[in-house]
Amino acid sequence: MLLSRLDIHRRDRGEGALVTLAGDIGPATAPLLRTSLEQCLRDGVTSIDVDLTTVGSCDARGLDIFLSMSQRAGRVHASLRLHHPCAQITRLLAVTGSTSPLLAAPTDPVPPAVSHDLLETASSGPSADGSPASGHPVPGPVLKDGIRLRRLTRQQIEGLEEDIADLAMASVADTHGESLQDRGECLRRLAVSARRPGFALLVAETTGLVGWAYGFPVGPSGSGRRGFDRLLQESIQRLTACARFLVLTQVVTHPHPQRRDIARRLQQRLLTDRHAALGVVLLHPADRAGHAAFESWGWQNMGEVVGLPGPVAPCVLILPLEGPSPTDR
Repeated sequence: MLLSRLDIHRRDRGEGALVTLAGDIGPATAPLLRTSLEQCLRDGVTSIDVDLTTVGSCDARGLDIFLSMSQRAGRVHASLRLHHPCAQITRLLAVTGSTSPLLAAPTDPVPPAVSHDLLETASSGPSADGSPASGHPVPGPVLKDGIRLRRLTRQQIEGLEEDIADLAMASVADTHGESLQDRGECLRRLAVSARRPGFALLVAETTGLVGWAYGFPVGPSGSGRRGFDRLLQESIQRLTACARFLVLTQVVTHPHPQRRDIARRLQQRLLTDRHAALGVVLLHPADRAGHAAFESWGWQNMGEVVGLPGPVAPCVLILPLEGPSPTDR
């Protein structure tokens, strides 16, 4: 069975937001639609315009989401209106008596310039680092091909710890190439890394968690000047002439059809969020599976690095940020 696909793009204008949908609204994509509209209300948006120009179909579940979100918006003195539905959605609205509360009047269209701009964005999609193709920042989570990327706060991490550990048990790749047999060890690693200055954890979601990655920056000052970090920072700078970089300590993806793209997008988005031009991972020389995974994502093996603490000299793999570096932006 072919799964539905729904791309969701949001553009904020003052207290209003234009949400452009492209694809089909069905059982597989309705949860993402609800999440996107809920985020608008959480962000204080008072006028939500939903452009349905490139939506091919919508089932009863999708309609229920639009109705319930419209009612929620009304309770906080906000509004939600649908624009340019296809014939199937128009019939669904008419049969259920939902035309009046949901459909915008013909005299109140979506501004053409904004709609056209977002349709161009929808056709090209966001870039790998999660920013839109036009180069303008998108507030909140980034959605592409039904997959949402978002960065978690420390409080959100605590709430998702069990899901994070569950996915780690079934992981297809991690930075050490090891099978995480112990949930406690997975969470311990996370807790240790979370204490690092600049720590960031990014998740990829569909209707559930399908990937996550985290890391922390190392540079010529602060956390990069003590013990192992200092030695690593100096070694990487000698190898690459890059003084500041992001160490990815864990990358996990579910056996999802887009797992390679999920991993690549998570990594590039982390580099962008942490303003790092270079990503670094350390792998055991005998970890063939780990090397194969990271090299398939575009990482370059720089060879073993001697002088670091530990019984085995690890291999250093690096990944540059795609596009201009943060200093060029």
